[in-house]
Amino acid sequence: MTQIDLDMLRERIRSMDFQRGTPDQVALWREDVAEARANLVIEDMTPTGDEDAMFAMMLDEGVPPSLMPSIILGLYKPGTHQIAA
Repeated sequence: MTQIDLDMLRERIRSMDFQRGTPDQVALWREDVAEARANLVIEDMTPTGDEDAMFAMMLDEGVPPSLMPSIILGLYKPGTHQIAA
């Protein structure tokens, strides 16, 4: 798997129009993401360091976890690891 371009992804996310989380919400989401990650590890589906960094960056930008999958699917070209133009 190729490395995730966090800078480009952050730039694209910052240009999007969506309801960003408050600091209190983001703190709760961090706990939820940590729990979900622990469950993935238990299931032997440990996220890569790049994936962990991507989700951490998305939380830094206030992206609600429920919106993360659609953002990722909307930005990445199917079958590649490149952000769509």
